[in-house]
Amino acid sequence: MDNDLQQFDLVLFGGTGDLVTRKLLPALYNAFSNNSLKQDSRIIALGRKELSKDEYCKFAYDKAVNAKHAIDDLRWKEFCTLIYYLKIDVNQSEQYTNLAHFLNHNITNIYYLSTAPNLFKPICENLAKAKLNHAKSRIVLEKPLGHDLQSSNEINEFVANFFEEQQIYRIDHYLGKESVQNLMAIRFGNTLFEALWRRQWICSIQITIAEKLGVESRGEFYNNTGALRDMLQNHLLQLLCIVAMEPPSSLNADTIRDEKLKVLKSLKPLTEESVLHNVIRGQYKSGAIDGKPVISYIEEENVPPDSNTETFVALKAEIQNWRWAGVPFYLRTGKRMQDKVAEIVIQFKDIPCKIFPSSMSNFANRLIIRLQPDETVQLYFLAKKPGDTNELQPVYLDLDFKKMVNAKHNPEGYERLLLDVIRGKLTLFVRRDEQQAAWSWVEPIINTWGKLNITPKAYTSGTWGPSAASALLAKDGISWHEELI
Repeated sequence: MDNDLQQFDLVLFGGTGDLVTRKLLPALYNAFSNNSLKQDSRIIALGRKELSKDEYCKFAYDKAVNAKHAIDDLRWKEFCTLIYYLKIDVNQSEQYTNLAHFLNHNITNIYYLSTAPNLFKPICENLAKAKLNHAKSRIVLEKPLGHDLQSSNEINEFVANFFEEQQIYRIDHYLGKESVQNLMAIRFGNTLFEALWRRQWICSIQITIAEKLGVESRGEFYNNTGALRDMLQNHLLQLLCIVAMEPPSSLNADTIRDEKLKVLKSLKPLTEESVLHNVIRGQYKSGAIDGKPVISYIEEENVPPDSNTETFVALKAEIQNWRWAGVPFYLRTGKRMQDKVAEIVIQFKDIPCKIFPSSMSNFANRLIIRLQPDETVQLYFLAKKPGDTNELQPVYLDLDFKKMVNAKHNPEGYERLLLDVIRGKLTLFVRRDEQQAAWSWVEPIINTWGKLNITPKAYTSGTWGPSAASALLAKDGISWHEELI
């Protein structure tokens, strides 16, 4: 057991929701199974349903199993000794009295707001009225934190009335992935890559988060959010920051977050003209996924038939500093794509003079950090084909974390981040000024789309998005990674 993991009370607002039952509780179960939680800690789920402790544990178990989590029945029963359930209407301040009496105020109290953002304000206000925002308390905020710069600032300002910045954990589960942490280790723990990590040696960088799924049952939420707000403003920009940041002087939380902020502030500002030329907006139409027909976005439940909400975004970004000037960063995310994948592709420059014959040099000199479905790091380069010719072929070195000898337990994103909240480590969480800078950069996209009524380009489900996304890179003589395979 980690010595710095102390006893805690973790309060899960939105305890009957999908995030808690399909992600957070399975993550906590894994931590418990790995002996990473103190036995005298408690997990208190809050919801509006009338449920007993046993009924809630059965409800959460069914949700976790349906989400394809590996659950051992006996171990789950042991885990349930930590779980409690309280019925509460978060808008009713008097109902927080029961919660206040239930919690142990002498240990760390963590409030995880797995609710719609419009409930953040009443929850924080009512926690304060019940004197639950004490020095030992921490609060975790789920995305989306607002829908634009103004609304994000309003939420942050309101939360700041009741909690200090060091008590606020703005979560982005991609930052908890092992391969993201290894990206920092590869860069800052080795001379090999850091010497090459600059414009003199790197041609371009691609960051992709693609999903096979459509909006499923989240049509109403997604239609008011879209891919830009749901994925690009947070996940993709955070990954860009880690790829592009300068070496921090230490692993101190604010030292690392200071360097990420510098990247966001160095992004070339977007104008109406650059949005029109360098940002692609798409929406999936009907097609096939894994050989099975799927409907279009506008046919999804709770989606208006005339919706202009984007389910795909691709864009070209530039960083105006000495390390990255002239290197294009291509960011892409979409639903109903051909494959489920999250990856970062670092394309190094080609050799200046070719003396070996090869038809696949474009596929070499490439570092691929894959975040999902498998967490791997692959380095592609050219090697000689066996035989009596000098022809080269692409080969790669593969670091697969699941196959590593010492990787007996590889915590997923939410598990790692929840343990860091318990430890009080802020390194992998987004600071307020980071979030503000990210919203400031994407706001011209939102404004241009609204002002000029830019409608999304249709793309067939099961493909890699609109053809315009390939054309975006082709203008620079580049192709998306999967187009070269």
